[in-house]
Amino acid sequence: MVPISWYLMLAALLFAIGTIGALTRRNGISIFLSIELMLNAANLTLVAYSRQMGDRTGQLIVFFVMAVAAAEAAVGLALFIAVFRSRRTIDVNRLNLMRW
Repeated sequence: MVPISWYLMLAALLFAIGTIGALTRRNGISIFLSIELMLNAANLTLVAYSRQMGDRTGQLIVFFVMAVAAAEAAVGLALFIAVFRSRRTIDVNRLNLMRW
């Protein structure tokens, strides 16, 4: 049986990689994928604690979080497509959508 600390270390590593990716990337899709990696690290933590406690509630929450993440991915990619069609780039440093 694998100890829970291994799952938590893996989740922390995934979350750190996602955080570094979200803060250092300039491409919108790369930032979006890094945020999804951070979300999956949180899901791994929930599943690990759910397994440790012997309760299925954490796994049920992960199921709903993944459903919301799938909807978020569809909406986020649709926004990236719309921005690319109007601006011809998804580089977040070049986008100034909030300016006049």
